Amino acid sequence: MNPIAFIGGGNMASAVIGGLLKGGRQAGSVIVVEPFDAQRDKLRADFGVQALAAPDASLAGAALVVWAVKPQMFHAAAAPCAPHVGGALHLSVMAGIRSIAIANAAGTQRVVRAMPNTPALIGQGISGLFARAAATADDRAQVEALLAPTGRTLWVEHEEDLDAVTALSGSGPAYVFYFVEAMMQAAVDMGLSAEQGKQLALATFAGATSLALASADPPEVLRERVTSKGGTTYAALTSLEASGVKEAFVKALRAAQHRAHELGDEYG
Repeated sequence: MNPIAFIGGGNMASAVIGGLLKGGRQAGSVIVVEPFDAQRDKLRADFGVQALAAPDASLAGAALVVWAVKPQMFHAAAAPCAPHVGGALHLSVMAGIRSIAIANAAGTQRVVRAMPNTPALIGQGISGLFARAAATADDRAQVEALLAPTGRTLWVEHEEDLDAVTALSGSGPAYVFYFVEAMMQAAVDMGLSAEQGKQLALATFAGATSLALASADPPEVLRERVTSKGGTTYAALTSLEASGVKEAFVKALRAAQHRAHELGDEYG
C-alpha cells in the first residue's frame, strides 16, 4: 500500500486521516509532516501515524500528497518537500493558494484543489473541487474516495468558481451560527432562556435542511407552504424583506467571494 502524505496535521488533516483509518487504511501508511511538537505527539497518540518534524526521503513513496498548512506557510513548507513529491497526485485543502502555485512548487501538474468546510470534522461537510487538466479520471476518483468520510463533494469546471464555493459553503457555517446567535438573542428578549433558544434554533435548522434535502421541491416552495398570509411566518418574513435582509445577505456573500479572490492574488 503506497503511503499518503499530509503536509500539515491540523484539524482538517486530522478529519481526513480519521476517515481514512476508519475506512481500513493502515496507520503506518500515513505520513504527516507537522513542525509543532505537541501536534505531532497528538497525531501519534490519536492515530498511530508516522509524524515527522520535517520532510525527508520517505515522502518519495507517497502516491498522494495532501497540502493542509496555513496559506501563508505554504511556500516555506513546499520548498523542502519539492525534491521528494514530484511523482505524486497533489490535493490542496488550503484557502487562497491557486493550483498553478502548487503545481510549480511540487513539480507536477497533477493537482486538485478542495474547499472544504468545518462540518467535515463530523463527516457532514461539503467540499468544492477543481482539478487541473493533467489530473486523470482515476486521480479524481482517488480524491473523492479520500474525502468521502468528510461529507459530500461537488466538482466545479473553473478554478475561479472556488471563490464562490468559499463564499457559500466554506464560510457558510459561520452564517448559520450567526443566525442561531440572533435567534438565541430573540429567545431571551421574548422570555425564554438562551439555552432554550439554542435548542429550538439548532433543531429548526437541522430539521429544515433535512426536509429540503429530502424534498424534490425547491426551497421557495417549502417556504411558501409555511407562510400563510396574515400569519406569524408572514409577519416575520415581511419584516425581513422590509429591512433588506436578503439583499444584505447576497451582498455579504459577494464580499466573501471578493476576499477569496484577493487571497488568491496575495498567496497564490
